[in-house]
Amino acid sequence: MDTKELLKKVRKIEIKTRRLSDHIFGGEYHSTFKGRGMTFSEVRQYQFGDDVRSIDWNVTARYNEPFVKVFEEERELTMMLLVDISGSELFGTTQQFKKAIITEISATLAFSAMQNNDKVGLILFSDEVELFIPPKKGKSHVLRIIRELLEFKPSSKKTDIAEALKYMTNVMKKKAIVFVLSDFIADGYDQTLKITGNKHDVTGIRVYDPREEEIPNLGMVQVLDAESGAQKLINTQSRKVRMAYAEYHRDKVAYFQNAFTKAGCGVLSCRVDESYVKKLLGYFKRRG
Repeated sequence: MDTKELLKKVRKIEIKTRRLSDHIFGGEYHSTFKGRGMTFSEVRQYQFGDDVRSIDWNVTARYNEPFVKVFEEERELTMMLLVDISGSELFGTTQQFKKAIITEISATLAFSAMQNNDKVGLILFSDEVELFIPPKKGKSHVLRIIRELLEFKPSSKKTDIAEALKYMTNVMKKKAIVFVLSDFIADGYDQTLKITGNKHDVTGIRVYDPREEEIPNLGMVQVLDAESGAQKLINTQSRKVRMAYAEYHRDKVAYFQNAFTKAGCGVLSCRVDESYVKKLLGYFKRRG
């Protein structure tokens, strides 16, 4: 993609997603996340009516009288976008590839954060962290994120969600609003997610194509694994084969939902041929 074409695509996504964030998501984002972040301010002596859960037991023991921790609202939040750019995202049988929808959702979220004067950072991952853009404010920074989402070429086509979560936890010392965008055709990340969810406000956004849910009866078909590159001849006439694939897909979806729910994180699924606008708006309103 040459520079002129890239800038044209960036501008097209900016116009569409900026309008959404300005007129629809900005207020919902603000009401959902603003005020949730609290930072430690000071300790003071316990007063009648204070919540006993805020007692600082170490200071209380030291002075032999009760003291409580005082927190104040964080005025500035940080959003981190963890975006899966593995081979399976370059799949689509209807209007667009999964990657295109993920890019639009990411841009909409980034502009919503920008509108509220928050920082936005980006991690692009496969089975390794391919790119890290530290959180910053401003339109030019958001446009850079969109350019990378459109243009970046990963060195690997495989997926490791746990690796991305570990990296994010290591680089982000303060609490952040985290969106993980992937098709989540993966597993082995539940324990890492629990650790991340204890520190950050995490939401998993699963973007999927309806054709991934089952294999149609097309006879003998040559298929290519987008992540491993392996080719295989499959008899799709076999009901056993079709059922086994459908069960495999259901297991991955169930793993995603259970892992995020048990870790106290948010879950959202968007089909490529459905409106992600309605899905995001509904999610923000439920949380707000």
